[in-house]
Amino acid sequence: MVIDGRISLGDFVAFNSYLALLIWPMMALGWVINILQRGAASMERLNKILLSRPDVYDHSDTVDKDGIEGRVEFRGLNFAYPDGTVALEDIDIRLEQGQTLAIIGKTGSGKTTLVNLLLRIFNPPPGQLLVDGVDINKIPLAVLRQNIGYVPQETFLFSATLSENIALASDDYSQEEIEAAAKKANVYDNIIEFPEKFQTMSGERGVTLSGGQKQRISIARALIKQPSILILDDCLSAVDTQTEEKILRELKTVMKDRTSIIISHRVSTVQDADEIIVLDNGRIVERGKHEELLQSNGLYQQFYFKQQLEEKIGEQNA
Repeated sequence: MVIDGRISLGDFVAFNSYLALLIWPMMALGWVINILQRGAASMERLNKILLSRPDVYDHSDTVDKDGIEGRVEFRGLNFAYPDGTVALEDIDIRLEQGQTLAIIGKTGSGKTTLVNLLLRIFNPPPGQLLVDGVDINKIPLAVLRQNIGYVPQETFLFSATLSENIALASDDYSQEEIEAAAKKANVYDNIIEFPEKFQTMSGERGVTLSGGQKQRISIARALIKQPSILILDDCLSAVDTQTEEKILRELKTVMKDRTSIIISHRVSTVQDADEIIVLDNGRIVERGKHEELLQSNGLYQQFYFKQQLEEKIGEQNA
């Protein structure tokens, strides 16, 4: 067309310039439409999760309760998981405020499931688990969990400072309260040895700390709440027996006015409890105090003698 003289060379250059200017907006429009379609599909999948009703929630008959005293009662409790696996059968336990219950048993005997019901990770059957005389299903979840200090078997620390990990439950704790909780958990001396002390970053999942240090920080996290019910789920397994004794001595003063549940594989951890129950295949097979159970020729006695033998062998090897 330029050769034929129907358009000028300037018209040709202008036409190509406008064409180049139109290419990117057309490509961008297609890209935006593609993103919107992908986002809509993703949002649909997310909404299925976000709008799903949880299995554990506050029912319409929830009672108006601001706090918990700490009285716990299991009334013939039976529990099976959603897949039908029976975890607990005919559990009868009564704990008054300030009492300490110890639970011991083999792996898979139902120890953690029992305390998970107290935390309402699962809903127990109506009328079979009571706190302060009230069906636990009727107690507001926020009130229940705020008044329970739980130290799990698998400790999880966030990638934050040690102070922030200990004060996880609230932003209102002072540095003095954080340090006091660390002392009770027997981890204060370890923390102040770090160059940045309480401002030391723990790393993801507490990667910069030893197993015992992580467990003790988790204990401090539970103690700083000053809970009405304290649950220790085999949380001293990664510390040596001497450190365990120090922690338990500190905890005795803490647990004096609180209902406490201690789960452990070590007899040394549970022997001072007000009542010890032995679980096997989801049932209570033995119960009583340390001295009584040692005379029963049952599982507890087997645990005790086995651990005594292991300690003697350890001392000889050392």
